[in-house]
Amino acid sequence: MTRPGIASLLAVLFVLVGSPAAARAAEGDSRPNIIYVMSDDHGWQAISAYGSNRNKTPNIDRLAREGMRLDRFFVGNSICAPARATMLTGLHSHANGMMDNRTVFDGSQRTIAKMLHAAGYQTVMLGKWHLESEPTAFDYFDHVVGQGTYYNPEFRRGGLADGYEQYTETGYVTDIITDKAIDWIENRRDTDRPFLMLLHNKAPHRPWDPAPRHLTLFDDVQIPEPATLFDDWSGRGTPAHTQEMTIAEHLFPRDLKFERPWNLNESQRRMWDSVYGPKNDAFNAMALAGDDLVRWKYQRYVKDYLRCVQAVDENVGRLLDELTHSGLDENTIVIYTSDQGWYLGENGWFDKRWMYEESFRTPFLVRWPGVIPEGSTSTALTQNIDIAPTMLDAAGLGVPDDMHGVSMLPVLRGHTPDDWRRSLYYRYYEYPGWHSVRRHEGVRTERYTLIHFYEPDVDEWEFYDLDADPGEMSNAIDKPRYAEKIAELKKELERLKTLYHVPPGEFYTVPEDGRRE
Repeated sequence: MTRPGIASLLAVLFVLVGSPAAARAAEGDSRPNIIYVMSDDHGWQAISAYGSNRNKTPNIDRLAREGMRLDRFFVGNSICAPARATMLTGLHSHANGMMDNRTVFDGSQRTIAKMLHAAGYQTVMLGKWHLESEPTAFDYFDHVVGQGTYYNPEFRRGGLADGYEQYTETGYVTDIITDKAIDWIENRRDTDRPFLMLLHNKAPHRPWDPAPRHLTLFDDVQIPEPATLFDDWSGRGTPAHTQEMTIAEHLFPRDLKFERPWNLNESQRRMWDSVYGPKNDAFNAMALAGDDLVRWKYQRYVKDYLRCVQAVDENVGRLLDELTHSGLDENTIVIYTSDQGWYLGENGWFDKRWMYEESFRTPFLVRWPGVIPEGSTSTALTQNIDIAPTMLDAAGLGVPDDMHGVSMLPVLRGHTPDDWRRSLYYRYYEYPGWHSVRRHEGVRTERYTLIHFYEPDVDEWEFYDLDADPGEMSNAIDKPRYAEKIAELKKELERLKTLYHVPPGEFYTVPEDGRRE
């Protein structure tokens, strides 16, 4: 793999020899600011830069026009808290200890925030944290409590030298988080230092409560259905048949807006009831059943999801405009991504967790004027273990040898190295748990996916040729023509596990402290 070159190593020595303050005083600090915008459960199918046929995201698309869109960016464990821990550490789940949504993140370990802060960066974390332990090494944090609520969310704010204050904001969470980002840029930052800002949206996570201005958006349109909405999973193994994430059976009344959010104030409650009350009355009068009922549930679910995305997109636009207004746009890296992919009705599902393409792959768009070619794309195999190394490299720092990821800067500059990786490792742990997705691991190359569901009661392999079967609809594990390739990929899986020091056997145990989605 390509590691940072001589310039990056000299930058490390520069930081170590003199204090960051002295360096800035002598020469100024021209290192780029880094803004990392991560939404929760935003599937690439719901971004028009990725060809969405369901919505338009003009502000997120700006990052693609003015920078790069990565078309093969994946996660190592498609679930919220583990993905966040991987972003912070550059390590797969087994190494950072965050294998599920129920573990408490060990904030004493090395993170990108600690490394950049030690190198003179101002660090700030805003929005959804979802790691249970308090943020560490942030000059300032202001995060939603727990999962957060869409309306009138509770926040907890603090910093390096303080405890924290918990309080409630009035309004819509996506707008509030961006308000905090803009306020920090305008009023709180040290203008002599570069900064790292993590801006983490709650949206569009379940239960998909839209902003007041979007409650009737899409009312007059039919959102296209995926071709596999009524998939019977006949081409897949046991785990696909035993999951609990179908639009037909597993959406709650709260998801479908037959119940309102619990914490609305009086004016919000009147507004909510004025919109969803008539819609629900109309549904009750139709007395739908069978496929017609599934189609109705799909429309109700996906429209609310896309309404939440609409607010995210608008606020990305507000943030980009603020950077221009503040004169920061030319020297600020802006990343937009999601903690993992998401199902928008494909295979009849919602949620994530699988190694299948919809949830394994996630959007990643990045702009860095003068460095990343405008309107560029890449199909290099990249992964969320690479985020921390890329930030370090962009800041002129070395990447620790024990990080699992590598810097993506060569890819982002438009020149994928000849020795770039040819495969990715994946592992999902949380079973028993929400949605009953069985534990599995696997390897992905540009063309093939090999998955091993490895529990004693369900020990099954699945193999997909993505050129012949891009929807991964028919398990080809027993087809003789693929026998040689399957054997090769099984060896590659073992190589990756050795490379990343994955412990042998089943080392994961289910925590006993309840279930958090």
